[in-house]
Amino acid sequence: MRGALGSVLREVACAEDYASLFEPTAEAGPSGLSDRPRPFVIRAAALNGRSIEVSERFCFALHLFNSSLDHFTRAFATWAELISVEHSPVAVDFSPRTDPVSRIHVEFQTPTDLKGAEAPDNFSVLLARARDRVSTLRSLYGAGPLEVDFRGLAERARSVKTVRSELRRVTVERRSSRTGQRHSIGGFVGFAEYEGNLTEFLPYFEAAHWTGVGRHCTWGNGQILTTILDSDFLA
Repeated sequence: MRGALGSVLREVACAEDYASLFEPTAEAGPSGLSDRPRPFVIRAAALNGRSIEVSERFCFALHLFNSSLDHFTRAFATWAELISVEHSPVAVDFSPRTDPVSRIHVEFQTPTDLKGAEAPDNFSVLLARARDRVSTLRSLYGAGPLEVDFRGLAERARSVKTVRSELRRVTVERRSSRTGQRHSIGGFVGFAEYEGNLTEFLPYFEAAHWTGVGRHCTWGNGQILTTILDSDFLA
C-alpha cells in the first residue's frame, strides 16, 4: 500500500509537494536527521495476509501530521475506487496532570523496534523514543518541539520498573518496488506492564498511539495502546 501511494503521489502532486510528503530531507530541522520522518502513518494491519478480490471493499487508517489530506485523498482515489473518507482532528494535552498513576499496561499491537534496547520492556528507552518522535514531528510539521526538560524526564523514567512482560519477535520484510531489494521491518509484539510514578509520562504514550514509536512507523509499526491498571483516580 505504501508503494502504491508513492507511485500515485508522483502523478497527483507537484515535485515539491511529493518530496515534502514522501521523501522529506533534512534541509532544515532538528540536527542529526539525514532524512526527516514522513508526515504520515499508514495503519492497515487488519489487512495483513488478506487477498482483496476485485470490487471488494476494504478500509484502513491514515494518520497525518500536516495539512496534506487533499493530496492523499487524490492519490488513493487514483489508485482505487475511493468510496468515502472520514476524518477528524486529534489533540493530546501535554500539560501536567495531577491524578497519580502507578501502573500501566502497554500493548505493542504491531512490530516495535527500538534503537538502544533489545526489547520494548525497557521503560526509559521506550519513553525516550516516544518523546523524541513526538517532539520531532511537532518541530517539523506542527507547533514546534516539546518544551520539556529532556534530561530530567529521562532520569525520572529510569526509576520506573518493568513488572511483567510477554513479548515475542516477529519477522516481517518489505520489498522495495524501486530497487527490488527486501528489507527487514520486524520487531516485538505483545505487552509490558510498568510500575512507578507514571503520571507525567502518560501523554507521551497517548501521543505515541497515533504517531507510532520506534523504527518503520510509516509502515504502521510501533502502534501501542496504553491502559491504566492502578491509580488513585480510578480508586
